Amino acid sequence: MSQANLLPRARLGVTLSFFTHGLISASFFARIPDFKSRLELSNTVLGFCLLAASVGVLVALGPVGKLTAIRGSSAVLAKTSYVLVLVTPFVGLSFNAPSLAFTLFIMGIAIASQDVAMNTHGVTLEQKAQARFMGRFHAFWSVGGLTGAVSGGLFSQFEVSEFLHLLIICLLVSVNVYFNNERFLEADVDKHVYEEGVKKKRPRIIVVMGLLGLAGSIGEGSAGDWGGVLARETFGASQFVGTLPFIAYSFTMVVGRFFGDQLATKFGASRILRVGGLLGGAGLAGGLIVGGTGGVIVGWFLFGLALSTVIPLLFSAAGAMANKRFQGTISPAEAVTMISGISYFGFIVGPPLMGFLADVMTLRWAMLVPAFLALVISASSRLFKSE
Repeated sequence: MSQANLLPRARLGVTLSFFTHGLISASFFARIPDFKSRLELSNTVLGFCLLAASVGVLVALGPVGKLTAIRGSSAVLAKTSYVLVLVTPFVGLSFNAPSLAFTLFIMGIAIASQDVAMNTHGVTLEQKAQARFMGRFHAFWSVGGLTGAVSGGLFSQFEVSEFLHLLIICLLVSVNVYFNNERFLEADVDKHVYEEGVKKKRPRIIVVMGLLGLAGSIGEGSAGDWGGVLARETFGASQFVGTLPFIAYSFTMVVGRFFGDQLATKFGASRILRVGGLLGGAGLAGGLIVGGTGGVIVGWFLFGLALSTVIPLLFSAAGAMANKRFQGTISPAEAVTMISGISYFGFIVGPPLMGFLADVMTLRWAMLVPAFLALVISASSRLFKSE
C-alpha cells in the first residue's frame, strides 16, 4: 500500500485509539461519586485513592517512553490497548479504600502506557504528513470522554454496578482494538536508537512546556475527579444531574479541540493559550462564586474551553522540536514522555491537594485553585510567541 494511502488509514487508527482511551477514562470518572458513596470514603481518602492512579501513571512513563522509542510507537500502542481493557473492569470490584487504590494504580499504568504510545504515533503522523492533527486527535479523546460521561451518568441513574458498567464498556472497546491494530504505520517508522545508561538532559523549553502541562493536568483532574462530587454533595444534584458539569466540560473540550488546530495555525499557539486561559479561569471562578448546579455547569463549560488546546499544543510542539531543534538528541517519543512526566505530576498532587483543601475550606472554594492555574497558563503564554 502506498504512503498516501497508509497515512489516512493510520490517522483513523490513532483517532479511534484516542476515542476509546477517553471513553474508558470518563466511564470511570462518571462513577467516582458512586465509589465514594458505596465505600463510604471521605474527601481526603478519596483523594489519596485517586492519587494511586496518578502514581501508576508516573511509574509507567519512563519505561514506556524508552520502550516506544526502541520498539516503535505502533507496536507498543497495539499491545497497551489490550492491557487497558483487561485491567479496567477490576476497578469495579473494589471493596474498600486499599483495594480501590491498588486497582487504580494498575489502571494508571495501563492508561499512561497507551497514552504515550498513541501520542507518539500521532506526532509521527504529523511529521510524515507535515500537517497538524493533534488537536483533532485529542478532540476525539474528548468525544470519547463525553460519551463515557453521558453513559456513565445513565448507568449510575439506573444503579448498574460499577463492575458491570466498566466490563460492558471494555468488552465493546476490545472489539474495536482487535480491528484497529491493523491500521497503524509499521513500527520501523519511528524507532530510535536508545543509548543504555545515558541520562538525557531536558531542554529548558521542554521543562517550561511541562510546567504548563502540569497546571493544565491539575485542572483536568479536578474537573474529572471532583465535578460530580461538588454538584451532588454541595448542591444536592441527582445522580444524572451530578454528571452534567463533567458533560458540559467534556462538550467544550470537544469543540475547542476540533477547532484548535485551525485556530493555532491562524492566530498562533501563544494567543490561543492566553485568551483561553483567561476565559477559563474567570469562567470557573465566576461559576463557583454564583454557586448552584447551574453555576457549576457554566463554570465547567468555560473551563473546558480553556483547557481544550493546552495538551495538544504542547505534544505537537514537543514532537516538532524533537525532529528539528533537538534532532539526534531526543526522539519524539522521549520528548512526549518528558512533557508527560512533568504534566502528569499534576494528577499526582492534584487529587490529594483538592481532597485536603475540600475538608479544610469546602470543595466549592478549593476549586478556585484550578481556576487560578488557568490564569497562570494565560500569563505564561507569551513564552510561546517564537514557537
